[in-house]
Amino acid sequence: MKKSISTLILIFVSLINYSQSYEFETVIDLETTDVISQGNTGTCWSFSVSSFLESEIMRKTGKKIDLSEMYTVRNTYPKKAWNYIMRQGKAQFSEGGLAHDVINSVADYGLVPNVAYSGLETDALRHNHAEMIAVLKGLLNVFIDNPGKQLSPKWKQVTESVLDTYLGKNISTFNYDGVQYTPKSFLEMTKIDPEDYISITSFSHKPYYSNFILNIPDNFSNGSFLNVELNDLVNITNTALKAGYSIALDCDVSEKTFSSKHGLAVIPKDEVNNKDALTKIMSEKTISQVLRQQEFENYNTTDDHLMHITGMLKDQNGTTYYKVKNSWGNNPDRVAHNGYIYMSEAYFKLKTISIMVHKDVVPKKILN
Repeated sequence: MKKSISTLILIFVSLINYSQSYEFETVIDLETTDVISQGNTGTCWSFSVSSFLESEIMRKTGKKIDLSEMYTVRNTYPKKAWNYIMRQGKAQFSEGGLAHDVINSVADYGLVPNVAYSGLETDALRHNHAEMIAVLKGLLNVFIDNPGKQLSPKWKQVTESVLDTYLGKNISTFNYDGVQYTPKSFLEMTKIDPEDYISITSFSHKPYYSNFILNIPDNFSNGSFLNVELNDLVNITNTALKAGYSIALDCDVSEKTFSSKHGLAVIPKDEVNNKDALTKIMSEKTISQVLRQQEFENYNTTDDHLMHITGMLKDQNGTTYYKVKNSWGNNPDRVAHNGYIYMSEAYFKLKTISIMVHKDVVPKKILN
């Protein structure tokens, strides 16, 4: 009888704990710029990492600067085109990219503020690259097909012309707050050093604590990632946030339990609870390195979207969530939490492709 009563009590307590509406308490909330929309583009990589760098500029200098995402996009497309042309079309040519593509652009071409280069056509209020990418890819394919029996060098000029038409001509000087800058001198003013940032992942098909090229479609530039065990990936993220450093995040957002409308990303233990888990606390899966690798190798975890981790929260049961800045706008009719996603630690552990952090928050024994 006592055993039956005890079982009933445990069931009752469990139901109470996991049928509550979410109540979040902010633990860490780092300074960042406003949530904006990437529009009808696949350039989340530039929006997220630009936001990350904006927070880094505030951390380093106290200055709040709205960086130009499209300046980076404008300078990255010729590199994508080169890769596509040289691989004779046997590579992906799309709007996608990764965090290191922004850092590579910063190192090569510097930074500019959005007021100096918006990348918007006259009177346009929203980015839309659907036509531009179709035109670019179509033209590159014509050159690859070699109607003149050999590759024409004009493909570079044509690529630049299309980018100039849709995004605007590149700039060499501009004025900002009454001072004239070049993109390189502006970068120097922001105190951003591209050498300070490192991409980190966690997959078991490569040796841990070594660097490797992650074979995902958007890694056209063959960027290298430091591979660590899953617990270290989480610890580095938590350590960075506690020390006042934000994090650029590349992850899978295709799960039904990732919802911008509800501002939530969770991994329920039982899939029948997927819908309810967006409004009520449900028990989540225990995420292991084995499960993470399995989901990556069977394409359930793919490189979908880049965002910006700017804080940490806890629900009333003490579960950790990351405050993740998205780039899908802040329209309250479409997104919750003013455009932020509250991502559970379980979701982060299972669905993260990689993070980018300042190297100062990575333990020296791991860097070495």
